[in-house]
Amino acid sequence: MVSEQLVDLSRLQFAATAMYHFLFVPLTLGMVWLLVIMESAYVMTGNVIYKDMTRFWGKLFGINFALGVTTGITLEFQFGTNWAYYSHYVGDIFGAPLAIEGLMAFFLESTMIGLFFFGWDRLSRRQHLLVTLLMAIGTNLSALWILIANGWMQNPVGAEFSFVTMRMELTDFWAVVFNPDAQAKFVHTVSAGYVTGAMFVLSISSWYLLRGRDTEFAKRSFRIAAAFGFASVCSVIVLGDESGYTVGEAQQTKLAAMEAMWETEPAPAGFNVIAIPNEAEMRNDYALHIPYVMGLIGTRSLDKELPGLKDILVRNRERVVTGIEAVKLLDTLRAHPENADARLAFDKVKADLGFGLLLKKYVASMDEVTPELIDRAARDTLPRVTPLFWTFRIMVALGFAMLALFGLALWSSIKGDFAQRPWLLKWSLWFLPMPWIASEMGWFVAEYGRQPWTIYGVLPTHLSVSTLSVESLYGSLAGFVTFYTVLLIVEMYLMVKFARQGPGSLGTGRYDHEAAHATPAPPAHA
Repeated sequence: MVSEQLVDLSRLQFAATAMYHFLFVPLTLGMVWLLVIMESAYVMTGNVIYKDMTRFWGKLFGINFALGVTTGITLEFQFGTNWAYYSHYVGDIFGAPLAIEGLMAFFLESTMIGLFFFGWDRLSRRQHLLVTLLMAIGTNLSALWILIANGWMQNPVGAEFSFVTMRMELTDFWAVVFNPDAQAKFVHTVSAGYVTGAMFVLSISSWYLLRGRDTEFAKRSFRIAAAFGFASVCSVIVLGDESGYTVGEAQQTKLAAMEAMWETEPAPAGFNVIAIPNEAEMRNDYALHIPYVMGLIGTRSLDKELPGLKDILVRNRERVVTGIEAVKLLDTLRAHPENADARLAFDKVKADLGFGLLLKKYVASMDEVTPELIDRAARDTLPRVTPLFWTFRIMVALGFAMLALFGLALWSSIKGDFAQRPWLLKWSLWFLPMPWIASEMGWFVAEYGRQPWTIYGVLPTHLSVSTLSVESLYGSLAGFVTFYTVLLIVEMYLMVKFARQGPGSLGTGRYDHEAAHATPAPPAHA
């Protein structure tokens, strides 16, 4: 049996590196499409200011991308160093999307980024725009394949457990690719990245306008960010609803925990706007309840029930009992693989094997299991409600606040008076960190809500870790946190430095008057 401290430290280390990494990812996803829009305006109008906008915002994008790559590479190595049994158990399935991401998306993305920065004087306008477009496609393809891998962890389709190899084996590659959970997660995540990129440009442009500098540059950037951000935040909200539906289909335990829904209500279930969960007694001490809403989000119907945590606990206890039988039959098959009766019996109960493996946290043999341990294993299948409930609501509240901000920014852009609204500019400036907070909350809900599983319903977290010493984990955790904090400080320093310099850092001078740099560009060369 693995020590609980080892599991907790392994989880904490992976969570820390993942959360640090995701400080860089959303900005990369969002900024790259803003660069496409700005450079498209340059190619269509010939106005050099749009070229300078692309180059300036591209410089900030490049800083963020470089540091994001540095933190991202570490994550993939951790699957081998910290989660060795997980890699053995599901490596053939989980590794395929990650390999495709590296070969297809990352190589395309990194090559195009090089051409983006060093090809301005070597490529025609249209050729350079194509490079920027391919860079954006590569960035989003990279996110797609990573989220396909993560989506499979949330909803393991297209695979079966083999008692011969003692691993999960791929049976349908396209089922993995078109996993509804993965697709919903992809569109929701990249849309959140688009919001982050738009907020970044909107906030810095607002700072220029409040300072009264580079006003024409800032106005154009503000308008583009406002329009792109409004479309993106609408997508986040709509696609977040779709993501909630897929969670209701594949992970009812997570959905019930997110909503502090202890009892199964008559369909359609209500939505708790706020609540004070009492986890010890499995009830809410207080709740502000809106009827019907959760049922519509979670089932897309008026007559389909969403189970509460108490009923889920009863159901999961039954699965633990069946899982005990599955583990015993698996031991029989490992000793006597030719036993046809045992194989037939195992095929009937192997869907609950993971629930039986939960007991490996407490006993080495299923013969040592007691009713109390079965109850304990069943209770382990319920994640903690309070953190999930409130982080989800922080994310949603920030989403609607940003919808209001981008809506007002877009309306003021259409009217042309946003530069005369200091309250709107200050709101935009102070809201700069909010997309990152919302994104981190979203990932917390997605990953913490999956516990106690690394592969939902299949492989418990406590069985997935490598055999490491607690001391080595403390050392590596401290090293990662220190190194990533240094990288974060470096990024913030460089971002602030070049943002303060503004477009003047390109050697173009100031954009305080529209006529200063609004001359058409020369004809594109071949």
